[in-house]
Amino acid sequence: MCLSPLAPSLSPFRPIPGGPASDPLHGSFRSPLNRARAEDAAQRADGLLADEELTRLLTSPRERRVVVQRARDIFVNRNLRMASVELFGFDMDYTLAIYHMRRLEQLSFDMTLAKLVSEYGYPPVVGGLLYDHHFVMRGLAVDRVNGNILKMDRFGHVGRAYHGLRPLKREISRELYRNKRVRLRNPQFAWNDTLFALPETCLFAGIIELLESLGHTVQYGKLYDDIREAIDTVHRDNSLKREVRKDLARYVFLDPELGPALHKLRSGGKRLFLLTNSAWDYTDAVMKYLLDGQLAEYPSWRNYFDVVVTSAGKPGFFTDSHPFLELDASTEEGRVVGEATSLERGKVYSGGNLARFEELTGFRGENILYVGDHIYGDILKSKKSSLWRTCMVVQEIEDEITYTATRQEEIGTLSQVEVLRERLDDEVNHHKTLLNILDRRLEREQLAPDERLGVEELRKQTKAELDRMRRALKEANEVADTLEQDVEEGFNPYWGLLFKEGNENSRFGYQVEQYACLYTSRVSNFLHHSPMQYYRSPRDKMAHEQAGALSARLSPMGSEGPPKGAGNE
Repeated sequence: MCLSPLAPSLSPFRPIPGGPASDPLHGSFRSPLNRARAEDAAQRADGLLADEELTRLLTSPRERRVVVQRARDIFVNRNLRMASVELFGFDMDYTLAIYHMRRLEQLSFDMTLAKLVSEYGYPPVVGGLLYDHHFVMRGLAVDRVNGNILKMDRFGHVGRAYHGLRPLKREISRELYRNKRVRLRNPQFAWNDTLFALPETCLFAGIIELLESLGHTVQYGKLYDDIREAIDTVHRDNSLKREVRKDLARYVFLDPELGPALHKLRSGGKRLFLLTNSAWDYTDAVMKYLLDGQLAEYPSWRNYFDVVVTSAGKPGFFTDSHPFLELDASTEEGRVVGEATSLERGKVYSGGNLARFEELTGFRGENILYVGDHIYGDILKSKKSSLWRTCMVVQEIEDEITYTATRQEEIGTLSQVEVLRERLDDEVNHHKTLLNILDRRLEREQLAPDERLGVEELRKQTKAELDRMRRALKEANEVADTLEQDVEEGFNPYWGLLFKEGNENSRFGYQVEQYACLYTSRVSNFLHHSPMQYYRSPRDKMAHEQAGALSARLSPMGSEGPPKGAGNE
């Protein structure tokens, strides 16, 4: 039996077999099959880039452009050609209608609290709880088993945690969550991702804090379910909306740019539709307040829209098969006329489903852009059920961007310290390795006296440098942690920035990135863009491309392919 000789050990200074050699294993470095065509393209590229007249046209704006504040910009996760969008749809609550959050949250909090005391048997002392708008933020998760409120990063790891209104002890947080991913499909957890849900988070924490401080035992799951049911009832029986209707100006911002923005889209050839879960009477009242009288061309808010659908029942609209019902819009209650066989301009409908909507309108898939505020009800479900393009309204962006702009100097200093910390960490490791090498030489090698003296001197110098950098690294860590905490807690003293958690995107930020093609703070931001705009996003780069690999420069812009979260469960 003939044995082949062992391969020689690889030298760390030689290329890996199959690398850039004459006959590589992992790719081809031979000339392209049609080199002449590539050379012609390179010459044409030189001509385009050197064309002085073309450069002049591109650098001389044809008209004076309004400078849009960054906080009012439209942000792009996935390339979108507005020229391909023929039907432009909107949710109403928190989308077309931007609410004064603190006032509406306070109203919802008070009404739910009263119902818990009067109908659910909670002690009267609970009725004296005060609402703390700072202790609420979108994207928090409620642990229904342990009574905790959590903020997670994009990997599902818990960064901040509170029990009641107090930070959860670090050792308890580690025991419960450190070595686990919080999976929101687990019924133990409830994810509060809507602005409507903010009061329930505050109620949950406040009641736990109060009752446990009085020595009561709290059944956390039952408490959450009671709050959830009570707050749903306040919305479902229209008692909350009746209060809002009494004083719309108190609860709803009147955006003077909303009508012009919708008009600009219509002038660009877009057809518009309204798809809201709110009932007809409330929808009509709010939309009249927002749009009636803004522009002479539109005497009624309904003139802006080609299709109006109320009581849509999202997210079920995207997955179920409920019929469209035509309503009598001349009555406040919106009496049902009968099942709709068409969707006509000037009429009002309720219910319905996605498949029937596409059938009756004649538009489908990527020809439709839907704008909403709810990740699950408006964005995620539409992405999993259709190819509709999506834009998410996140009104909190304006606050976060405006706030961070005021902390520009501190953030700049923090960034420099972070880079310094990284360099120090690398140098500490390098010096530790060098010190180990020198120690081994002194211990194991027979060195001449002069050579040993040189090695000992080098070891002494290396040790002094290592000690100096260790002290600097410790200080840099303390400084960076303090500055980061100061910037984060300056925005929200409990939860930090909305879109960040530690060094990562927050769970909420991750969901926006995964499922929304575009996101912005309000619908009227479209006023500052062309209805034919091509929204481009930078392409995601892998770590080796961010480190300088030239493949990052091949296609710097993103694609119009499926959203990142498409197909994710």
